[in-house]
Amino acid sequence: MNEYMKKIREREVPRGTAALWWMGQMGLLVKIGGTVLCVDYFATETPDRQVPPPVPAAETEGVDAFLGTHDHLDHIDHEAWRIWNRCCPKAKFVFPALCREAVYGDGIPADRCIGLTDGESCRIGDVTVRAIAAAHEFLNRDPETGLYPCLQYIIEGDGVRIYHAGDTLRYEGMLLKLQAMGRIDAAILPINGRDGVRYRNNLIGNMTFQEAADLAGEVKAGTVIPGHWDMFAENLGDPEAFADYFGAKYPGQARVVKPRYMEPMEISDRV
Repeated sequence: MNEYMKKIREREVPRGTAALWWMGQMGLLVKIGGTVLCVDYFATETPDRQVPPPVPAAETEGVDAFLGTHDHLDHIDHEAWRIWNRCCPKAKFVFPALCREAVYGDGIPADRCIGLTDGESCRIGDVTVRAIAAAHEFLNRDPETGLYPCLQYIIEGDGVRIYHAGDTLRYEGMLLKLQAMGRIDAAILPINGRDGVRYRNNLIGNMTFQEAADLAGEVKAGTVIPGHWDMFAENLGDPEAFADYFGAKYPGQARVVKPRYMEPMEISDRV
């Protein structure tokens, strides 16, 4: 087993806590109780990425479920999903239900696939995953099925609640959905923003660092983690500016963590 994965499997996570490991971009490993989830991990080597994947796709043994927020390469990495289907034969795969056919195309059996849409949830081991629609840059609800192509996830168990925003802008009613989930102990939010140049190049945008900071402040997350700022030269963000703005506008309200690749972050229902 990969050294990182071995440490993650061996790590004790007491009740009332969670352990998180950032894997670049919006990639996140979450351990709650004895359950390990891998969210939005971009594991394939490509010439344009700024940093290599910290764990080779074939060395991710021990993950109980792989979650993808939407069908873009750096969130649902189909090459990696095909590998994980083989090397983690008991793992579940969670994704927007609108992407079901694309996931079936990776050879993943239907009984290991869990398609969700806004307001739905599933149980993976010690953890419940709840889905909220994401607007990347638009909600783009499918007119025939009513399904959303992009999701955000609330991951909760053992008294801890983690908010993974995927790729999204704020939209009317989103804050109310988040507040209805209850206290958020940690939030990872995209901060790379958007502009006309990127949109014309098919780089679909996210919240600016100011918008992400305001969202974190308004949901009163205990720990705030900026994401989606490191991977591609033409689509970077500024985690230092995010932290400075959050600290100026919401002083003392939350712990802001600039994540480092595969360094554990401990989250509790008290911090």
